[in-house]
Amino acid sequence: MSEQKTASFGFREVPEADKEGLVREVFSSVAARYDLMNDLMSAGVHRIWKDAMVEWLNPQPGWRTLDVAGGTGDIAFRIADMARASGGEADITVCDINAAMLGEGKRRAEEKNERAISWVCGDAEKLPVPDAYFDAYTIAFGIRNVTHIEAALREARRVLKPGGRFLCLEFSKVTVPGMDTIYDAYSFKLLPKIGGMVAGDEQSYRYLAESIRRFPAQEAFAAMIAEAGLSQVKVRNLSGGIAAMHSAWRI
Repeated sequence: MSEQKTASFGFREVPEADKEGLVREVFSSVAARYDLMNDLMSAGVHRIWKDAMVEWLNPQPGWRTLDVAGGTGDIAFRIADMARASGGEADITVCDINAAMLGEGKRRAEEKNERAISWVCGDAEKLPVPDAYFDAYTIAFGIRNVTHIEAALREARRVLKPGGRFLCLEFSKVTVPGMDTIYDAYSFKLLPKIGGMVAGDEQSYRYLAESIRRFPAQEAFAAMIAEAGLSQVKVRNLSGGIAAMHSAWRI
C-alpha cells in the first residue's frame, strides 16, 4: 500500500489533495482586506517592491502579459499604466484560482474604468491558456502557495512565446546579518495579531508567515526555474532579501 502524498501548508504537512482548498480558504477569508493588510504588514513597502518589479519587466506596447495569482490587480494595473506612459496599450490577462480575489480586482478595475485587463479563474499548475501565447508571465507573492512549484514553473515556460519574459516577485531569505532575527519575531508574533485585529483572521496570517519560511531561498529557487527550462535566470534582492525578484527567459 503506497503512502499518501503530502504537501506543506505552512509548517504543517497536509494531504497533497487538500492543499489547494486550504489555500483557497485563506485568500477567500482575507480578500476584502488583502491590500490594506499588505500596507500594514510592510509599512507600504510592498508598493515599492511591485513598482520595482514592473520597472524591471519594462513592458512594451503590444505585449500580451499573463499575471498569475494576481487577483486584486496590483501588478496588472501597474503594467497597464506603464504601457500607456510609453504611448501604447496593454493586453493583460489576470489568472487567479481564487474567485474572491478576482472579485476584488474586477471591482477595482470598474472603479478605475480599466479596460485593458481580462480576468480568468484558473490554476497556476494548469493554466487555461494556449501554448506560446504570451510575451510576459508575471507572478507576485503567489508561487509559494501552489502545491507543486515545479509544475507552475513548467506552465510558465509553456505559455510564453520564444523570447518571452518570466518575472517573479516573492518573499525570500533575509541576507542581512541580524535582520532575520528581527524579521522572525515580527512575522510570528506581531503579524498574526495584526491579521486578527484588521482582517479578523489571525490563523491565515500565521499560515502566510509560515509559508514564507518554507519557500526555497534565492539560489535554490533560481535552480528550480532553470530546471523548468527557462534560461538566463537572474536574481535581485529587495530590502535585504525580505523579498526577491527572479527573472528568466524562454529561449
